[in-house]
Amino acid sequence: MKTNIGTSTKVERPTKTLRHLTLEKMRELIIQQYFSSGQRLIERSLCEQLGVSRSVVREVLRHLETEGLVETLPGQGPIVASTDAETTRQVYEMRSLLEGHAAAACALRGSSEVVTQMEVSLTLIEQGFARKDFQMVMTETTKFYTSLFSGGGQSVALLIVQTLNARINNLRSITIRSQNRGEVGPVEMRLIVDAIRAKDPVAARNAAEAHVNNAAAVAFSTIFRVDKRDLGPPSCSV
Repeated sequence: MKTNIGTSTKVERPTKTLRHLTLEKMRELIIQQYFSSGQRLIERSLCEQLGVSRSVVREVLRHLETEGLVETLPGQGPIVASTDAETTRQVYEMRSLLEGHAAAACALRGSSEVVTQMEVSLTLIEQGFARKDFQMVMTETTKFYTSLFSGGGQSVALLIVQTLNARINNLRSITIRSQNRGEVGPVEMRLIVDAIRAKDPVAARNAAEAHVNNAAAVAFSTIFRVDKRDLGPPSCSV
């Protein structure tokens, strides 16, 4: 039998838990390369640096392992995961497929409001590059693509991309710092917006795929010091 106790039965809690805040901070530190690839992540040190308990640190490290940012080595414990060429190639192939499809869908379904949102994000991306504010570039790039997928009604594809976001942003944090990327990248993204505004799905898909492929080439040149074409054919046909 229910008793009216004159108050809500729901537990009051903050919008973001301490675990969530710690996860965001650790993800940011790895993506911004505060912790370098292959570096050991010692729980005691992390507790002191982050000001949280060991149980929170352990939960966060387990979650980051599912995102591919952390890996656990036998006898060594958790380390910052290294970026290998094959995984990198697959991430960019998936981006090309999903973003190309989303751009075409957005050209067919996207409203003028969506185009405006993308233009605002693109302007802020350009400003971020000019100021060398790479965190601003990262934040607004995420907003740009969220508008792209949402505008095309591609909610399922957006969910897939979001599961890859940690890996995508880890690579993006490297490529956006490369020479001339601040000039070339926004121009490529402007072509996507122009095609969507013109309601041209073919041009939108081509522009989106070209942008991803060019970013992939920069990533392979910067991280692995090789031409992406030297690694042979893609692991799957696209």
